[in-house]
Amino acid sequence: MVMGTLKEYEILILGGGTAGIMSAAFLKKTNPNLKIGLVEPSNKHFYQPAYTLVGAGAYNLKDCIRDEKDFIPKGVDWIQDYAINIDPSSNEVELQKFGKVKYQVLIIATGITYDLSMIEGLKEALDRGIVCSNYINPEKTWELLQKFKGGNAVFTQPTTPIKCGGAPQKAAYLSADYIRKQGLKDKSNVILAMPGSVIFGVKIIAETLMQKVQEYGIHLKLGVAPIKIDNDKKTVLFKNVLPNENQCVVNEDPKLKTHKIDENIIEMPFDFLHLAPPQTTHQFLKDSGITNAQGWVDVNINSLQHNKFPNIFSLGDAAALPTAKTGAAVRKQVLVLLDNVLNYLSGKAVQNFGYEGYSSCPLVTGYGEMVLAEFNYKNEFTPDPKLKQMLVFDSYKPHWRLWLLKKYILPYLYWNKMLKGVKV
Repeated sequence: MVMGTLKEYEILILGGGTAGIMSAAFLKKTNPNLKIGLVEPSNKHFYQPAYTLVGAGAYNLKDCIRDEKDFIPKGVDWIQDYAINIDPSSNEVELQKFGKVKYQVLIIATGITYDLSMIEGLKEALDRGIVCSNYINPEKTWELLQKFKGGNAVFTQPTTPIKCGGAPQKAAYLSADYIRKQGLKDKSNVILAMPGSVIFGVKIIAETLMQKVQEYGIHLKLGVAPIKIDNDKKTVLFKNVLPNENQCVVNEDPKLKTHKIDENIIEMPFDFLHLAPPQTTHQFLKDSGITNAQGWVDVNINSLQHNKFPNIFSLGDAAALPTAKTGAAVRKQVLVLLDNVLNYLSGKAVQNFGYEGYSSCPLVTGYGEMVLAEFNYKNEFTPDPKLKQMLVFDSYKPHWRLWLLKKYILPYLYWNKMLKGVKV
């Protein structure tokens, strides 16, 4: 562990995940003389994008975990502690063990946290191993999938924003493919239950995913969200969150044995249940008065500078940016943040408003194939021209080369380029 003196830093970064390490690496590479402190309590660094593959038995979890110390850029003080309060009026952050640290510029890259209490019975279900989540323990997902011999396999997500909004769908498609390969399709009902009104916000991607839904025979339910898990009965209750659109039940099938409790609540038995847990920002950020009404760090969506406190910036999952929360989004955000933080420190006006909401969701649609959804704030499909170098010309369609990108190329670029401050 590298400790600083906990005096004032030119730049203090909260969070040592993708957004925090990339910010430190790019800043240090641009100006090695910057005095930077990075607050991160964990000894380990996690490559979470591969968790989907771990949950399908196609990747090893140990390959997703490395030592945090190996990625702290040279010359950056690693403060291994928890931030518990921010006082933007005095430019101070309070730490759990080491007291207060002053900053000239604060970068908030604390990511996202889980709130299991938002779904009744969820914590108990996870503790008892009745349900699974790639977000929490992808190896458990693979274990339960292998034990599944038929019945209802349910995949769902909450109404809150989540890391990689397509992740629950990826689990559904891979599991449906696995179930088919095991000869269990006729004995199984794969249900994808989602709170949105569409399967995906980008039209051309949504059309592809609807084709996969038909191919696998997935029962798609839109406009519903899980509110309770009954661990003894092994049922999940869904609430219709779009009652005006009458989308509580879509593509209903009597084989699912759902029970309609009232006009807005249905109960569904499950033999396998995978879900994304409800997610939010850390409470200390909300208590510090720097978040918007929804609890996300209140920054300009194009410059990443705070709307009230000009020496605070945020990127990644914690920031109030109306786009998907992915590492690919950070890859674009960090370049805008780099310009603006350096300009601010030199007394210049923040001038880079170039982040237009780019994000990317690698949607694995089966073993050996993937769709790459790249888009912006307007939900416009914006494929990277570099894909043509891989001989991928229609990335909105499932392709085996995109599977190779997901499984091999992206992890390599992450560990060896992105976290080292190399533009990719």
